[in-house]
Amino acid sequence: MRAILVVNPQATSTTAGGRDVLAHALASQVKLEVVETDYRGHALAVARDAARDGVDLVVAHGGDGTVNEVVNGLLTDGPGGSLPALGVVPGGSANVFARALGIARDPVEATHQLLSAIEAGRSRRVGLGLADGHWFTFNAGLGWDADVVATVADRRGKQTNALLYMRAAVACYFRPRSGRLPLTVQVPGEEPAQVRMAFVSNTDPWSYLGERPVHLNTECSFDRGLGLFALRKLTLPLVFRHVRQALRAEARHRGRALVRHDDLAKLSVSAEEPVNFQVDGDLIGRRTRVDFTSVPDVLTVLA
Repeated sequence: MRAILVVNPQATSTTAGGRDVLAHALASQVKLEVVETDYRGHALAVARDAARDGVDLVVAHGGDGTVNEVVNGLLTDGPGGSLPALGVVPGGSANVFARALGIARDPVEATHQLLSAIEAGRSRRVGLGLADGHWFTFNAGLGWDADVVATVADRRGKQTNALLYMRAAVACYFRPRSGRLPLTVQVPGEEPAQVRMAFVSNTDPWSYLGERPVHLNTECSFDRGLGLFALRKLTLPLVFRHVRQALRAEARHRGRALVRHDDLAKLSVSAEEPVNFQVDGDLIGRRTRVDFTSVPDVLTVLA
């Protein structure tokens, strides 16, 4: 088996020692090439070339941004054919995609899981989301969540943690970067809904607050369509109530201000003026409209 290990040395919990242990362990079972990324988009380029060269496995060692780049690289020429399988060894602060797959947060333990999957030939197929030409593994959105990502973006790397995201979320709530522009959500078969925030998820939990999972669309999974969670207004009592519900093990979001759907094949979110747009926690840019599509059974993951 030919494999490439893509390492982001700037990710929160990656170390040179951990990289060497992982590489040594993988090299015992596969013909391995190790690439350390040194610019944004590097992981995407490596994974794209791996797919075109017929490599069997690409392992991402880094955070969710590294995983997202690898996924977008693997799918540069579209789904189908004999794409490389994806392996993930967490090295970031949140590691949402890996944790949703049941991959251990500890890199050493995750390496053992990956080696076991390789030896046993164990894998699973997962569905992904597609938004404005960008593949996402767990979440994408416009507005408040993207403003938070933009606020954190300049401090990404070893300093990124849950507390930083919490502070950014509070700051963006009281001082929205683009003003609190209304968003219009369009779900096929439904009347357009005007909302103040909208999250589009490809799995649940949507994120993590340290060790605690955050649940918005509990029926959402890699085997189903996209989940939509949107609020028509953003009063403090309403936001606090849904945050409290989201941190419960069995979240049950209800309310007249809530627009919520599970297992959607497609939807769109638009605004009258450009607003920030994020994919898997990485800022993409500003958009006035994004169409979201669920693409089932598109990628093989060793987990």
